[in-house]
Amino acid sequence: MILESTIKKVYEEQCSRLDKLDSGLKREIDIDLNELSTHTLIISGIRRCGKSTLLFQLLKRAIRGDTFYINFEVPRLYGFTLTDFERLDKVITQNAANILFFDEIQVVEGWELYIRQKLDEGFKVIITGSNASLLSKELGTKLTGRHITRELFPFSYTEYLKFRDIEKGRESVLGYMQEGGFPEYLKTGDEEVLNQLFNDLLIRDIVVRYNIRDVRNLQLLAQFLISNIGNRITAGKLKQSFSISAISTISSWFAHIEQSYLLSFLPMYKTSIRAQAVNPRKVYAIDTGLVNAISSNLQDDMGHKLENLVYLHLRKRYKQLYYFYDKVECDFIAFNKNNISVILQVCYELNQDNLDRELNGILRAMEYFNYNNAQIITLNQRDVIKKDGKIIEVMPVSDYLSQNRDY
Repeated sequence: MILESTIKKVYEEQCSRLDKLDSGLKREIDIDLNELSTHTLIISGIRRCGKSTLLFQLLKRAIRGDTFYINFEVPRLYGFTLTDFERLDKVITQNAANILFFDEIQVVEGWELYIRQKLDEGFKVIITGSNASLLSKELGTKLTGRHITRELFPFSYTEYLKFRDIEKGRESVLGYMQEGGFPEYLKTGDEEVLNQLFNDLLIRDIVVRYNIRDVRNLQLLAQFLISNIGNRITAGKLKQSFSISAISTISSWFAHIEQSYLLSFLPMYKTSIRAQAVNPRKVYAIDTGLVNAISSNLQDDMGHKLENLVYLHLRKRYKQLYYFYDKVECDFIAFNKNNISVILQVCYELNQDNLDRELNGILRAMEYFNYNNAQIITLNQRDVIKKDGKIIEVMPVSDYLSQNRDY
């Protein structure tokens, strides 16, 4: 049991710290507190991407007297149980709050019952969920549909420009590709921040959560994957490489790694889900700064890192995202409500040696989908290529990542 006086003291101390905090960079994610009524807002995302800071920013936008904030992941609230919510309610009532900000509430067993109760009572509720103990998909399930989920990522390219106070262009892209977008690392420059993040994701979010015993192979697999961004992989081939007994084990590890937001696995476009499942997937990381810190690849593969930046940009905008392969490859195709919306190739630098390969891939995709406009994203080249009634725009990645319109 947690005493009411303890809850009140924790609340007051946390509020005092909030008043002294720098609110940080305003994020590009659009959240309107006025739209919340019968649904909880869940902010999900990888560790250390800024979820708690975003929560502080939302709190400061609200009328302070109407808000109540508490972080449950502090030692004095260890052992908080469902019955302790009765005492928490008394503290909330004393402060006459109607907008509740709960950080890491999922550490309390049965919390979803309390949240549903607060929604029924007319409160607005905003929570964050750490992947260490509860993922956003499970949050939504426990709330029986009464939720709105928003994903937060490390800084985008345009957020990086604002944070560094620099202009878009070739040099800032190279800087962003090297440093990535984790706020704490950008502030400190200490690579140990990224190493510790990688270890926390594997141990706290995967090993402990799913009771995995073969920790060493999981670590080696994750490092291999992050060292091979932009490449096609299959569970079957990796099973042999890592001497793991079953393909199902590799597949389940893939799912755990993806759910932790560390890596994503992009499927090949096929009309059936079964065909997608048996074909190789391309692997991408949540952040290229993390790739640079963790990768065992001694060669600096700038082309695949550039491709990873473009993937992250598309990943935020499209639910239906694939790569295309039909003897030749096109890096990305995206759909909006089942209608083709993007055909896109990424090439660090177009030259006479690779021009035919890049064009063949994108033209084959355009022909397959009967689509007449596409883009090739490069580090710093501009051009327009017209062929057989089809138009391909060659565009610098700094322009692509900093424009709001979809392609």
